[in-house]
Amino acid sequence: MNKTWFPQWRRVSAEAGVVAPDECLGAGQTFVMGAQHTVAMFGSTVLAPLLMGFDPNLALLMSGLGTLIFFVIVGGRVPSYLGSSFGFIGVVIALTGYAGHGPNPNVATALGGIIASGALCIAVGALVMAAGTRWIEALMPPVVTGAVVAVIGLNLAPVAIRSVSATQFESVMALLTVLCVGGVAVFARGMWQRLLILLGLLLAYAVYVVLCNGLGLGKPVDFTAVAAASWLGLPHPVAPRFSAEALGLIAPVAVILIAENLGHVKAVGAMAGRDLDPYIGRAFIGDGVATVVSASLGGTGVTTYAENIGVMAVTRVYSTLVFVAAACIALVLGLSPKFGALVNTIPGPVLGGTSIVVFGLIAVSGARIWMQNKVDFSQNRNLIVAAVTLILGAGDFTLRIGGFPLGGIGTATFGAILLNALLAFGRRPR
Repeated sequence: MNKTWFPQWRRVSAEAGVVAPDECLGAGQTFVMGAQHTVAMFGSTVLAPLLMGFDPNLALLMSGLGTLIFFVIVGGRVPSYLGSSFGFIGVVIALTGYAGHGPNPNVATALGGIIASGALCIAVGALVMAAGTRWIEALMPPVVTGAVVAVIGLNLAPVAIRSVSATQFESVMALLTVLCVGGVAVFARGMWQRLLILLGLLLAYAVYVVLCNGLGLGKPVDFTAVAAASWLGLPHPVAPRFSAEALGLIAPVAVILIAENLGHVKAVGAMAGRDLDPYIGRAFIGDGVATVVSASLGGTGVTTYAENIGVMAVTRVYSTLVFVAAACIALVLGLSPKFGALVNTIPGPVLGGTSIVVFGLIAVSGARIWMQNKVDFSQNRNLIVAAVTLILGAGDFTLRIGGFPLGGIGTATFGAILLNALLAFGRRPR
């Protein structure tokens, strides 16, 4: 473990092959890279609160604040963005009976359970810092964490596909968006190539405006709401309310947050070529504290975002200062109703096409964990654990345990941990 809490960031060129967590680009380049991470997390960070009836502007604001909290607690050594967690959606809807229209009148009750989940993350993080990571690594070895990370991308895939399947035009536009992102990724050079998600989305947006607003081929973009919205405005906080039912139903989501954090740290460490394991306990605590703070003010639970793992995988920029820039951008945008209105003008097919790319990159990041850790799939144990986990998650296999609905990601996470532990008893020395 390093003696100083924060590293001494070393300046490197944008042409460097890999920018490590304790390295940094110039201020302008750092800001632009941060903007790309803001774009990458934006869709899911806003979609999750909409599905639960939370205020999306407040969720965006809390994601920025949560990312800064995480940055401080991990000492600026683990590159990560904290956005709205999808792990809470099923249990929040089950608890509140939210019908999916407008604000959720029972948000306060859900917030108490989310705070309890964050507190569990903090407790586990403190235990890891005191006792080390060996016990949790035994529960979640690379074959498990790789499968869980891959499942997050695969589980979200139907969401992306359904969002662009309403009409033939939307499907074609989504594919054009994929081509725009892919074209930037392959044919751009230097800093431009690192901005493939942001530039690809903007290029696809421009194509959509030409086709729809100019040629009348689809639903035109309406900028009326943007002109009417104010530049600055504070979201309205909501005070949490605690109940035994909420605590019992929502608190166990902490296991999913822990698995996501562990998988994130392992994935980024492997990609960046750095040993980030000493900071796993801090990462758990950082996520837990950020979730508690967010829910205390009316925001969603937050988690380290796999979408941003995908961006790091293709840009190879792991500087933690980039995430400070992304967090600050999110804070500003969360205070701007006009920006929220502008983002709402991004056509669904363009967001859907971008999601296809990003969610795919998440899934591939899981496979990267297997490759970097040399997971041996000639062993039937590893083969079965990975295979079952992927299908449970991709198929969104859902269980109800004592009234607690466990969705595809949760089922796959618990299933991977339990199956790996059970099959461990069947191993025989060669």
